[in-house]
Amino acid sequence: MASSDGFPASFYGEPGVLGMLSNGISAFLVLLQNFHTAHTGTAPAGVENILAGVHLILIGGVCQLVAGMLSFRKYDHLSGTAFIGYAALWGSYGATRIYFGASAQTPTIVPLPAQIMNNLSTNMTSNMSLTATVVIPVCHVCLSIKETAIAGLVPYILLSFLLAFCSATVNYIMPLVFGAITATLVFEAVGLVASSWALVVSGVLELLILMCAIYGSAALLGKGLTQRLVLKGFGTPLFNVLLLGTTNSGSAQKIGQEKKKNTKYAEPMALGFFCDTVAPFIFAFYSFGYMKSFGVGVAWVSIITVAQLFSSYYAHLRQDCYHTTKFGLHATYWLIKAWDEFVLSALVLEDGKVASGREAMVGNWFFVMAGVMLCVGSLNTDVLELIHNMLFVLLTLSTIPQIALQGYYIFFGVACSLFTAASLYCTFSRLINTIAEKSLIPVGPQPISSEMLKKALMCCRANQGDQEALPQTDQGSDALFYISNGVAALSALHARSSSLNPAFLHLTVPWVLISGAIIQAYVSRLQVTGGGRFGSVIPTIYVAVWATWTWFRFSGNLLQLSAEAAYGFTAGAIALLVINAFLMLIAAYRNLVLLFLTSVMEVVLVCFLLSTLQRLPYEFEIAMLALFSIICIYGALASLVNCIFSNRLLPMGPPLIKEKVRWESVPELPCPVANSRLTSSLMKIAGLLEEGGVCGVPTDTVYALAASCKNPRAIENIYNIKDRPAEKPICICISNVEQLVEAKPPFSPLLWEFMRNVYPGGISCIVSKGDWLFKLGVGPAYDRVGTKDSIMIRVPDHTVIGHLCDITGPLAITSANPSGEPDSTHHTMVINRLGHKLQGVLCDGDSNEVVASTVVNCLKIDEGTITIVREGCVPAVKVHQIFERVKSTMV
Repeated sequence: MASSDGFPASFYGEPGVLGMLSNGISAFLVLLQNFHTAHTGTAPAGVENILAGVHLILIGGVCQLVAGMLSFRKYDHLSGTAFIGYAALWGSYGATRIYFGASAQTPTIVPLPAQIMNNLSTNMTSNMSLTATVVIPVCHVCLSIKETAIAGLVPYILLSFLLAFCSATVNYIMPLVFGAITATLVFEAVGLVASSWALVVSGVLELLILMCAIYGSAALLGKGLTQRLVLKGFGTPLFNVLLLGTTNSGSAQKIGQEKKKNTKYAEPMALGFFCDTVAPFIFAFYSFGYMKSFGVGVAWVSIITVAQLFSSYYAHLRQDCYHTTKFGLHATYWLIKAWDEFVLSALVLEDGKVASGREAMVGNWFFVMAGVMLCVGSLNTDVLELIHNMLFVLLTLSTIPQIALQGYYIFFGVACSLFTAASLYCTFSRLINTIAEKSLIPVGPQPISSEMLKKALMCCRANQGDQEALPQTDQGSDALFYISNGVAALSALHARSSSLNPAFLHLTVPWVLISGAIIQAYVSRLQVTGGGRFGSVIPTIYVAVWATWTWFRFSGNLLQLSAEAAYGFTAGAIALLVINAFLMLIAAYRNLVLLFLTSVMEVVLVCFLLSTLQRLPYEFEIAMLALFSIICIYGALASLVNCIFSNRLLPMGPPLIKEKVRWESVPELPCPVANSRLTSSLMKIAGLLEEGGVCGVPTDTVYALAASCKNPRAIENIYNIKDRPAEKPICICISNVEQLVEAKPPFSPLLWEFMRNVYPGGISCIVSKGDWLFKLGVGPAYDRVGTKDSIMIRVPDHTVIGHLCDITGPLAITSANPSGEPDSTHHTMVINRLGHKLQGVLCDGDSNEVVASTVVNCLKIDEGTITIVREGCVPAVKVHQIFERVKSTMV
């Protein structure tokens, strides 16, 4: 995370400038309203509050969200978590201001339905005028605005304090900003229920936030422009967390797990637990009766859910299928429960109908099973993760609709309180341990060894000794795909009598629509980045299926659609049946589980068609939806476990249609390809590079794009091919250290010895630039590689790329993937994603690793320090061990 003054670890500039300014300007907007209220004694109302809320959402929410996203791409754990977390805070507070403004508007005059008019006319005296309008008071869902704001601010106060503490391990500007935000939130909460003095104190603190944010932004901007620390405040922490504690031996057993993740992005686990702290805290306040309505609470929970989806997304980019699934599942649960309670707040029905409507719902049982599935997956991590998942299972059990309403909310509130406490500790431990790159805050050992867990999971296989490699068609988001469909299917399950209960129809809409359409649309986006042959075809079509299902089966009954409208849905159902038949063909290329799923969906769509014709056999539909859910829970468990271990431990069944790769079809490919085992192929790629082409080549880690240093224009083309930001430098690749020796760079003996210990291998070293690069053969590309003062050198432990460098001279290389997407671990991924832009691809099958090299900043090695800019296939712990050993031999 840290970097030297001379080399920017931020490949994406300094997003901290945008993040801090967003906090400062948002605080300034609230400051103006607070001082005005304290001075005049009149609180802002109406349009003034609405405009303030919109500005807070745009500046504090959207702008800071962008800063957080860039920070994650910059491999900045703390800033990524803080900026996206504060984006959710300002967005929620802005939404609350809008609610305040809307609730202060004049009552609305609306026309009365004819039936109510008739009832009124029979009870009114002749001298009373009867009009077709009535004055409606403030909407019930806008009640408890202040109480909801307090319930939302309290968890942010706790989390902001943790962020302030953690930021003290990085610099001494961010602790001031985050600490001032913490104190501000305290007095903002007090100001909602107390006199104006709290608003004055809050305004003073907001002024401090603005001043610190402006100074911090100027310091970061100067650092980004000059590549050195112009203003003080960054680069020197209040206390160095790296000097605390010792490396936990328990972390060593997780090195094998971590090297399977794409470490080009910051770890999103702290952000995921951050969101798991806010949402249940708000629900706890609501469950214990502090909030009378969830009309405003739904905005707070929905916004924090979006932040949690970002944590799931960045876990997916890191190829961390476990946290992709976990945070995606939690986001689905919080979003559904929020809108479920919102519908209850908005409904004006008899308690008996609401109770019977809830008892008929069974979708929550899928969350219970999914929670147990996560417990199985967490057996491969640590005790803290397992405890957190067990508390989530307790949480889902507490919301089983069949629990009597008298005990339902008490049970739910207690479960939310326990889950909040566990999530708060998880946030702190993950953030500190990530910054320190060692286990300072205890998280417990791994509950069960990986080998024992593998043996237990393989007990149902016929050949227990065989471990089948995970096919390229399987993706880390598959488990979330099965979960979203399973929740939707089980939620849609109901008897004939339930379709006549308006409470059931209202309550079922968010369960089916959110899981089946909204979350599955997110899964579709994840599968687009996976590089699979069929991409996101199946989840995209199923988004339309569940959205149409919700519209007709639940909303349609409430809207009382006409017969003509029903015939329109009949035509749509027939179209979906035809499309799903093609999806069955696609599934036949994947595995039997997916094929069974699409086959059952075909029968479910037949039931949907019959329902549009008023010929639905409810019992048959119930059986099919239940079977669909059972397939989904097994598919989710198998996909998650197999992805965690990168092996088929739980059977998914072979594909019925196997694709045969034929070399005869090479001319149909988007670019020329060559076999790495043939000398003639290697010479062919070398010739393309010499001619100024850009080619995909294998390395000892993941596939890379290569251009000859003799052709600067080809290096520029790399940026266009993968949409790479101009400020992100490109490294050079050579075949062996002796090439460096011949160039005679002015390296110290310590640096030479360190290089000889790490080269060749999955480590890249950042060193100072100089005229020696011309002797190395980089000459024409001097200004196109590295930064102004530094260059990253790569010596792969791979025969093919080594021979290629011997033929062509130094190559400029970067990972072969569209910027921001996962690395390419097979030549087919390079061809599918970038082949139409390349002059050739050297095919070598599966890559040796699934992540890029570890980047080490050696600019201050003579001062006895090195910095891990990016942890890759070689764990940071091992790099430091090598460096310490080298130093000890040089004394």
